[in-house]
Amino acid sequence: MAADVPRAPEESRPDASPLVRTRELTKRYGGVTAVDDLDLSVGRGEVYGFLGPNGAGKTTTLKMLLGLIRPTRGTAEVLGLTPGSPDGLARTGALVESPAFYPYLSGGGNLKVMARYSGVSNRRVAEVLETVELSGRAKDRYKKYSLGMKQRLGVAAALLKAPDLLILDEPTNGLDPKGVADMRALIRRLGTGERTVLLSSHLLGEVEQVCDRVGVIHKGRLISEGAVADLRGGEVLLVRVEPLGDAARIAERLEGVEGVESKDGALRLTTAPERAAEINAKLVSAGLRVSELRPAERSLEEAFLELTGGETV
Repeated sequence: MAADVPRAPEESRPDASPLVRTRELTKRYGGVTAVDDLDLSVGRGEVYGFLGPNGAGKTTTLKMLLGLIRPTRGTAEVLGLTPGSPDGLARTGALVESPAFYPYLSGGGNLKVMARYSGVSNRRVAEVLETVELSGRAKDRYKKYSLGMKQRLGVAAALLKAPDLLILDEPTNGLDPKGVADMRALIRRLGTGERTVLLSSHLLGEVEQVCDRVGVIHKGRLISEGAVADLRGGEVLLVRVEPLGDAARIAERLEGVEGVESKDGALRLTTAPERAAEINAKLVSAGLRVSELRPAERSLEEAFLELTGGETV
């Protein structure tokens, strides 16, 4: 696969008017609530990460957006239309759960069958195979494909109609590290221009590296939404200093320090990085030994654990 490419700066992204919008979207199965009062908004031209542990309600939500299942209550709009409407589906590509193809047909042959049923020219088959870098294996039977190739063929199928909206449900599930890197690079390339990508995942690193915004779903409820940097929280200085306890007491009294946390033998101070020199001077003048002082970011994993009360993805 081609090397990873950087995400476009936010100011260069296309119009962010909502392409997907839900209000109080809820799905119950008997006494079990799979999705609970979900308010979701996905802007045009962004890569939106739908992050949550397995069983959080991600796939159920995507199936409601595609019109595959009906909500118990609430509303949803996809491309300004009712989920499952023919006009909306014509502009939507999706890979939900595992892709299904005829095992004895080639990769290209499978796509030609899908193109015929979708009213798409066979020229488009060659284009999408090139996009997912399977042109050289187009004549190989599907049953001989690796798992990573099967997933990429599934993405190719989702791209056949040149969709405005691309929905990908856990596209790296089961892939080896190279397959994950290949799929990540592909998603980055797909999320350019005016195409919108809605990516569900339980992998923090995947969402952190390819998405513009993230919605965190936990036990069927959307518990946080925003840019990755916003979810990580405020600016933090990491300070390694001895004695640690004395340093913590001094830091707590410093103006502009909004939080002090002792972790892994260091202090994490919630404050502006430009105050580093002033904080260092205060600690040294108090007779403390500072061995390291640098800006640090709370990882998305730390933010997720805080949001979910310690439950991991």
